[in-house]
Amino acid sequence: MNVDVVVVGGGAMGSAAAWQVARSGKSVVLLEQFEEGHKIGASHGATRNFNTAYAEADYLDLLAESRNLWDELAEETGTQLLDLVGLANHGNVAKLRTVREAHEERGIESHFLSAAEAAERWQGMNFRGDVLFVPGSGRVRAAEALRALRAAAEARGARFEYSTPVRGIRVLGPDSVLVETDRSRFTARRVVVTAGAWTNRVLDGLAALPPLVVTQEQPAHFTPLQDSLDWPSFNHNPDPDDPRDAYWYSPVYGMLTPGEGIKAGWHGVGPVMDPDARTFQPEPKQLDALVRYAREWLPGVDPASAVPISCTYTTTPNEDFVLDGFGPLVVGAGFSGHGFKFTPAIGRVLADIADGGLAPARFAAAR
Repeated sequence: MNVDVVVVGGGAMGSAAAWQVARSGKSVVLLEQFEEGHKIGASHGATRNFNTAYAEADYLDLLAESRNLWDELAEETGTQLLDLVGLANHGNVAKLRTVREAHEERGIESHFLSAAEAAERWQGMNFRGDVLFVPGSGRVRAAEALRALRAAAEARGARFEYSTPVRGIRVLGPDSVLVETDRSRFTARRVVVTAGAWTNRVLDGLAALPPLVVTQEQPAHFTPLQDSLDWPSFNHNPDPDDPRDAYWYSPVYGMLTPGEGIKAGWHGVGPVMDPDARTFQPEPKQLDALVRYAREWLPGVDPASAVPISCTYTTTPNEDFVLDGFGPLVVGAGFSGHGFKFTPAIGRVLADIADGGLAPARFAAAR
């Protein structure tokens, strides 16, 4: 079968790329090795933070575009995708001041609250220093987003095939790639690979990527003690010179997941693991430390109620994404646990590269 673009990998990024390719009027087939709605990779789960606390211009550009595209996708599909409950950033105040300066330059609404003001407003949380609150942030409804991306792409002619592992990719020429599955063969002008933890396995040396480290991350949901408490999303950085934070593994992120509790987790410090040989079991010491964090910093939850979750991170050495072209191949990889909020804009970037555009400098593989 001949097609303009084949997308390999049907998580958030692949689905967004398929939507954007279909929007441009090109034919596109998406191939996903697992069934729809599986929980084996990085895109499952009900919620993700929509966090705009970045200081880098290129990330802020992607965030602004993502916000617009989330709204366009919501309108196309009649689905609410963002809950803009705001996001409270605390810890390492010097870093937050840099973010605030970048927001001020761009006219992004954010402001500092004292620890006392923040604790009065969000009584389920503790604070030690000033808090940078961003009202235009909050949560992405991740599960709904995946369904909406598929619906919007298929409405424009895209074809999604689940439970269809790719068995081989062969570059035939500058505008021709053969993709083989157990049932079909596709010849495409471009192939977009968004295979998450399986990226290196799928590409099998066809693209020169930076090292991609796959880890099994283990956040948890905690039961709120009162339904009436107000919960923003949150990011909490350890204070670099405070010995009280020495037990932390990394910064902590979290949010309310309606119906499941308050999600909290360490960032990118889980055990390195083959994605096909995962244990799905939490690392005990990290879970114990996360429960301690909840006990000390989240007085609005029952710390003993922790229900661990399992997902994968695929991380580059500098935690920047890879969005780049390699002849007729286009790769989106290494989203390092902070990519989901950017999903629709990343789909647009990948579709543009497939159409002959250049990779943004920060996200070029050779950087």
